[in-house]
Amino acid sequence: MSVQPRATLDDVARLAGVSSKTVSRVYTHREMVSPETVERVLSAAKRLRFRPNTLARGLRRGGASRTVGFVMGDLANPFYYKVAAGLEEELSRSGYALLVATTDDTPDGEERVVEALLSQRIAALLLIPVSDDQSYLEGERQLGTPVIAIDRPARNLVADSIVLENHRGAFDATSRLLAQGHRRIAYVCNPAGVYTQAERLRGYRAAMSAYGLHDTSALEHLLDDRRISPEHTVRSALESTARPTAIIAGNNRMTIGALRAFRARRDQPEPALIGFDDFDTADVLGVSVVSYDPVELGRHAARLTLERVAEPTGFTRQIEMPTWLLERGSGERAPQSEQMEGSA
Repeated sequence: MSVQPRATLDDVARLAGVSSKTVSRVYTHREMVSPETVERVLSAAKRLRFRPNTLARGLRRGGASRTVGFVMGDLANPFYYKVAAGLEEELSRSGYALLVATTDDTPDGEERVVEALLSQRIAALLLIPVSDDQSYLEGERQLGTPVIAIDRPARNLVADSIVLENHRGAFDATSRLLAQGHRRIAYVCNPAGVYTQAERLRGYRAAMSAYGLHDTSALEHLLDDRRISPEHTVRSALESTARPTAIIAGNNRMTIGALRAFRARRDQPEPALIGFDDFDTADVLGVSVVSYDPVELGRHAARLTLERVAEPTGFTRQIEMPTWLLERGSGERAPQSEQMEGSA
């Protein structure tokens, strides 16, 4: 099977019976061309399956393309692709395309894929930071490329950011369990070193402290090793001397790990469970979660990006997106008498 060469701008011009400059104007300054000529050119381009190289055209002018780069983590996490869906939906309305790259949630992966995107002269960079330091982007920012951090603020870099109400979400979830009589409430998360977990842990501690429970160290199971499964982390919490009557799971992976750990220990009362991040089938399984709208998070990030592209200077902004508690059953379990034995 032979491969046909792609049609060029000159090919379209010949078929439409116009000059190459006229074809170029149709794609760059359409208002300068008569409607009849525009229709003839676009019809010829469609017949020839011609697609203009917008990136090359932008580079020739010394500017950026109408492409926005988005650097995210692991594709297996539904949070990331839902944010990407919101970004693409909003950006496409303004004629921008979204180019996605993944870091696999590793600091080395972040800088590598960021550099690859910046080499494409993208119009803006959206980033879910993984590394502890984004100062390597300062030079690019000074050259006029807007940088917007999503889910976590950038570190050592002046940049706009859009995050969740992590503190409030964890505070509300913990307060709900405390109001039901729970006192041994464990907090489990992995990785624990990222901004989102630091904020959620702070909300958990604040709620516990409000009930006079100031030392929660024995109830906190915080890891920074993705090789350790969420199920193992929860199982360790259940086997500890301060066996919890309730668990706050720091993300959806930990929540699913908790469900698996519970299934393996059917001989013991099941702790109450509230997870941070909703996930598919959580409603079917009756799992209470701290929820939010990741698609809307993406839409807001896109609007913030377009505003910054239009006005590169000005004060940076940090926007917080709301969270709310969805009560589905698992988080409404009262402490069982067997669980309460030995509690303070």
